[in-house]
Amino acid sequence: MTFARGTVETPAFMPVGTYGAVKAMTPEELIDTGSEIILGNTFHLMLRPGTDIIARFGGLHRFMHWDRPILTDSGGYQIFSLAESRRITEQGAQFRSPVDGDQIFLGPEEAIRIQQRLDADIIMVLDDCTPWPVEEARARASMELSLRWAGRCRDAHGAHRAALFGVVQGGTYRHLREASLRGLRTIGFDGYAIGGLSVGEPRDEMIKVLDYLAAQMPEVRPRYLMGVGKPEELVAAVCRGVDMFDCVLPTRNARNGQLFTSRGVLRIRNAQHRQSEQAPDPDCGCYTCRHYSRAYLHHLDRANEILGARLNTLHNLHYFQNLMREMRSAIELRRLDAYALEFSRRAAEAEQAVS
Repeated sequence: MTFARGTVETPAFMPVGTYGAVKAMTPEELIDTGSEIILGNTFHLMLRPGTDIIARFGGLHRFMHWDRPILTDSGGYQIFSLAESRRITEQGAQFRSPVDGDQIFLGPEEAIRIQQRLDADIIMVLDDCTPWPVEEARARASMELSLRWAGRCRDAHGAHRAALFGVVQGGTYRHLREASLRGLRTIGFDGYAIGGLSVGEPRDEMIKVLDYLAAQMPEVRPRYLMGVGKPEELVAAVCRGVDMFDCVLPTRNARNGQLFTSRGVLRIRNAQHRQSEQAPDPDCGCYTCRHYSRAYLHHLDRANEILGARLNTLHNLHYFQNLMREMRSAIELRRLDAYALEFSRRAAEAEQAVS
């Protein structure tokens, strides 16, 4: 994907910068991990610091000192998470601010206008996300509402230079998902996202959706699976044709002392690492693994030192970006299926070793 601010190779993983910052990381450190695009959160940025302040700086890039592409989500998932304090109508979503309790309205046109003022490179339509499980009638009504909102977003976006992505909804009902995709293709978007997954459904249900849906999405447009980030899920999704991912997993788990490694998840808080001179992952070339031992990271975590969270995050983001690099290489060499089988074998061995 080529933008004025740079090229993004796919499959791509986007670190999540909810408040205009990927937690504990500077932009330079993100670049060192191999990150080419990050995600900003429209919902949270409109509340703090507010769109006017960011627009005063010419947009989110200059405000946060990141000169590469940014994708902004529309706020639909955050509205979904406020189930107790929101009201969805044809016009949009009315909800109480989790910051100060004020009443706030966010409709399709408002979501597009905010994202344009943030000057994002990829803008997402506003959609209505359903929980799991959900009755078919509820999933249908939500999907049809999301389609109508998508049309309004397309109109509001006009000829703006940012790419505009539609979001496929419909729960785990195949006919609803396919109807959603047909409707979005009729409207026409620069890319297509799969929303409403990773909301509690079993992994097998998510894979079923990807099995039929990804193959029906336009080959010449990016395919984005929203909010999914477990390494085994990333590999499975890429094998089914998905191009883009985002998830808080690498940064959140890092702050909780969990490091993703080539030998499985390393729980640095465990007492067995207290005196270990080993690198977190002997097969990893990241800054953390080149310079620090498990014993030191264990100490930092126990002492609640900020440096521990930073070093863990550096490692996890490097792991995720390296996973993307390996899959891109496997695709170029036409051996992605073999790579996926080997990845599954290593993961099974790591799980057995832990158990």
